[in-house]
Amino acid sequence: MPDLSRRLAAEALGTAMLVATVVGSGIMADRLTNDVALSLLGNTIPTGAILVVLITILGPISGAHFNPAVTMVFALRRKIEPKAAIFYIIAQIAGGIAGSFLAHAMFDLPIIEISATVRTGSGQWTAEAVAAFGLVFTILAGIRFRPDAVPWLVGLYITAAYWFTASTSFANPAVAIARALSNTFAGIRPIDLPGFIIAELLGALIAMVLARWMLAESSAKSETLIKLKGAA
Repeated sequence: MPDLSRRLAAEALGTAMLVATVVGSGIMADRLTNDVALSLLGNTIPTGAILVVLITILGPISGAHFNPAVTMVFALRRKIEPKAAIFYIIAQIAGGIAGSFLAHAMFDLPIIEISATVRTGSGQWTAEAVAAFGLVFTILAGIRFRPDAVPWLVGLYITAAYWFTASTSFANPAVAIARALSNTFAGIRPIDLPGFIIAELLGALIAMVLARWMLAESSAKSETLIKLKGAA
């Protein structure tokens, strides 16, 4: 396993590139069309695509969490040491903020902005809980059954979740914080952050609990089948 400094660099870089893609593609889409549906599509495809790339190339270094909710779950499952998990989260938040600033610089916008986009209410919070639940469950099930496919599974899940969730699937506290510093298509008011972050963490925890039960059951059945085949 790479040393902690390289793992943290990978987490910061990956989250920065993810946010730069989310914010940058949102700005580009908003400039190219006044159709909100087309803008969302223009925001969705690059986000799903960059996740496949980033997880593939940085996963072998840090595990490619890029998300405090994912790191929290891995820490609770004892797949990452608590001290490293804290540093991961700091790196993710810092990287995400840098990604927002980078997107602004590329499009000649003020580097530091505060979003005015309203994203609040029970529907939005429920959507974020669902988005984070689905993301974490996809990761855990993918690792259990098809580890080689995880980059594609995550990219495709987020692509779908952009459209079936009312919140357009932030599913990531670090990304949410970074998007609060961008008054663009992808933004969220800072005052709306607590509700989103709480919902995301709750959804991730529910996914962890369900996966622990469901995937363990599948594992037990697989072992039984293997024994039966061996006996035959």
